[in-house]
Amino acid sequence: MFVVNLSYKKPISEIEKQIEAHRAFLDIYYKGGYFLASGAKNPRNGGIILVNSKIKRDTLEKILLEDPFSIEGISDYEIIEFVPSKYAAILADSI
Repeated sequence: MFVVNLSYKKPISEIEKQIEAHRAFLDIYYKGGYFLASGAKNPRNGGIILVNSKIKRDTLEKILLEDPFSIEGISDYEIIEFVPSKYAAILADSI
C-alpha cells in the first residue's frame, strides 16, 4: 500500500486554479480502483492520497505525472510504501 504525500510549492491561489482538474484526475483513478482516500492536509500545505496495494510503484509514479498539480509544477510528491499488518475489514480487497 502507498501513501502519497503532496507538498505544495506554490501559493494556495495557484493551487485553487488547478483544484477542479486535480479532482477530475483523482476521480479517474478512484473509478479504476487505484485510489482509496484523499484530501488536503491541515494546515493546507499539501495533500494525501491513499493508494491500493494492487498497483506497482512504477505504475503509480507514471499515474502521478498525469496530475495537473504535477503538470503545472505546483506540487512535489513523496511516495511512502508500507505493508499493513492490521487493517479494517473493508480494506481487505485493497491490501
